Amino acid sequence: MNTQHPVVVLVHGAFAESASWNGVISRLTERGIDAIAAANPLRSLSGDAAYVRDVVAAIGRPVVLVGHSYGGLVITEAASRNDAVVGLVYVAAFVPEPGQSALELSNSEPGSTLGDALVAYPLASGGTEFAIRREAFHHQFAADVPEAEAALMAAAQRPVTEAALTQGLPTEQPAWRSIPSWFVYGDADLNIPVAVHRAGAERASSPGTREIAGASHAVGVSQPEAVAETILAAVAATVPAAS
Repeated sequence: MNTQHPVVVLVHGAFAESASWNGVISRLTERGIDAIAAANPLRSLSGDAAYVRDVVAAIGRPVVLVGHSYGGLVITEAASRNDAVVGLVYVAAFVPEPGQSALELSNSEPGSTLGDALVAYPLASGGTEFAIRREAFHHQFAADVPEAEAALMAAAQRPVTEAALTQGLPTEQPAWRSIPSWFVYGDADLNIPVAVHRAGAERASSPGTREIAGASHAVGVSQPEAVAETILAAVAATVPAAS
């Protein structure tokens, strides 16, 4: 265990699951970085962020929080006023202002085709959840991932509630305003328009932004080395020079 470096906590977004970070984690581990993939409940933004805060608190060491897609809202909320979080990395992720939701941000610029790829299911507890239709998953979510791997991802995807996607960011102090934030995303993302990614990185005054030509929304799966490099840059920036 390398206690000189922060622990990296990775938070998946909608229609993904913890194992989607496997390629990134293996590369971080090879470089001596401790990493944990949290199981994002995808039930409500407030509840999901509270769970991630619990994960961070249990670690007992500084943390770099990494969020993919909707996970960007979750880490923004979870890291707000949280002294344990020393860096943020947004991986094809939303960068919200107070009150902004995933749905609002995804529609703030043209280009997302996600709506046409979704199927909705009623919940016994009330409300609705969404998944990506299996036959649409490869093209919509992971076009640059091999077809067989994308099929497994489609089968293992975690649905998200409508409530989670429509809840605005609760905090008045988004974490990216006070915590250094790095960005990596693809310019062929069909879930979140690339213009939204670019605007988020600019909003947060990113010290490091990487835009990958041809990369899909599943950039952590298709480009794990590039994502790991971005995370490593964030980790390095949090370590005192004397160490």
